Amino acid sequence: MFQGVYTAVITPFRNGKIDYESYFKILENQINSGVAGVVPCGTTGESPTLSYEEHKELIQKTVEVVAGRIQVIAGTGSNSTTEAIELTESACADGVDGILSVNPYYNKPTQEGMFLHFSEISKHANKPIMLYNIPGRTNVNLLPETVQRLSELSNITAIKEATGDLGQMAKVISLTKPEFTLLSGDDNLTLPVLSIGGMGVVSVVSNLFPRACVDMVALFQRGDVAASRKIYYKLLPVFINAFIETNPIPIKAAMSWFGYCQNDLRLPMTSITSGPGADNFKKIVFQLKEEGIV
Repeated sequence: MFQGVYTAVITPFRNGKIDYESYFKILENQINSGVAGVVPCGTTGESPTLSYEEHKELIQKTVEVVAGRIQVIAGTGSNSTTEAIELTESACADGVDGILSVNPYYNKPTQEGMFLHFSEISKHANKPIMLYNIPGRTNVNLLPETVQRLSELSNITAIKEATGDLGQMAKVISLTKPEFTLLSGDDNLTLPVLSIGGMGVVSVVSNLFPRACVDMVALFQRGDVAASRKIYYKLLPVFINAFIETNPIPIKAAMSWFGYCQNDLRLPMTSITSGPGADNFKKIVFQLKEEGIV
């Protein structure tokens, strides 16, 4: 079962190459902060700009460095079923703990097309699969009835839900078996999702504040909702401002402010726009750091 905080980890770059020295330090910080796992090669990791070779190498090195201390859920999605299968097989061979597979993007498949896409991937995966529904990026919505059908496949065990629609998420939970888990794909909905039966979050903000995100979810799961809520409202300005521009632009800027990496992104992604929005975001994160919310 996937539950807790999974960090959709950034991919640091330096001089056009993956900055593995910074990346490994980020991984160690995540491990020491108690997250359940990391998700390399997701949207936050700028996977669309990674070459096929870089994609495979980044997953392989993540598994090597993590060395079983936390889970590694590898992003292997594609709008090509064949390519998604190839990436999935490679990641499974490298020893990941799970697969994150996003809806096919741009193609705009039907519900049956998505069902067959994920079904084919499941046949080639010997690790659990977490579906990833994010219509704002893919322009297709994986409906609860389709999720229900997919959940009957033995190795499709979870979904990262980023529709922002709590009603749809509740329907997914009601239609799927108890061992099938739903995690929030939006930081700002973590607490509401937990309240309807979600089991955690695949987080962007936990790149920056992993311990606080872990505590927020753990406190809720232990029944201390008031303490969990207190952390949630402390982090809420970060949850909101981390998306003032397209992810991962703001979070990568913040990671550079904290000295984790350079603020390098690959085109067509660009650095955060200077101005009041960026200044306010910087003020918020440093204020929380000074307060010990790390």
